Amino acid sequence: MSVGKWLGASLGWSFGGPIGAIIGLALGSVIDGLSSGKGNPLLGEWQTGRQQQNKRHQTTHRREPQKRRQRPQTQPGDFEVSLLILSSIIIKADGKQEQSELDYVRKYFVQMYGKDRANHAFKLFKNIVNQNVSTRKVSMQIKQMMDHASRLQLLHFLFGIAKADGMVTEDEIRQIYTISGYLGISSRDFESIKAMFYNSRENAYKILEVSKNATDDEVKKAYRKMAKKYHPDKVGHLGKEHQKGAEEKFKQVQQAYEQIQKERGF
Repeated sequence: MSVGKWLGASLGWSFGGPIGAIIGLALGSVIDGLSSGKGNPLLGEWQTGRQQQNKRHQTTHRREPQKRRQRPQTQPGDFEVSLLILSSIIIKADGKQEQSELDYVRKYFVQMYGKDRANHAFKLFKNIVNQNVSTRKVSMQIKQMMDHASRLQLLHFLFGIAKADGMVTEDEIRQIYTISGYLGISSRDFESIKAMFYNSRENAYKILEVSKNATDDEVKKAYRKMAKKYHPDKVGHLGKEHQKGAEEKFKQVQQAYEQIQKERGF
């Protein structure tokens, strides 16, 4: 399966807006064993898929003129492409591209999707990372179209990229914080996910979004709330691959609670 067919089969709302423009430009630069004089059928496949998606949206709109427009469900491809574009922003946040960060992106995609699908994604990524991407425009599109649980999963992955070289720089933290703001993620959720990438006794409380002065009952209530928020089933619509990725956040919430339990003896 070519890159164009892979995208056409898995994308939903990413066909339009600034993300669609970025993907289209990236596909136009992909060389998939083609001679430059014959055009690029990958781009043709992309345009065909985009036209079909637009037709489906128009048909739905005509059939349900009186219904309030609902947020479309994020397809696996929408999440993957959003991931690639935001990753390209983080990798360039400190003014340089570390090979370890590029390796992290590739490794993540291989673990999640297997080598074939990961190769398609990384081929696209190498053309996205060379573009001048508007952080605000891309993030605002994701906020408008993607559910909250999936956006939290995106944020978790971005911190993973930033720490791939062994440390998270201030430039990377500022960039991730800016993205999280545009994504509509609260500062409490930002600090919770950020704490998962640092070793500190106080981070257990930050992960559960409570202060060290919280009562035992408040800690228990916070744990139930966070376990529900980060439960892998929240991203079940993205496929089993992303449920596995979400399990890491879920386990860290459990570990944070168990640490506080042990310290307090309840």
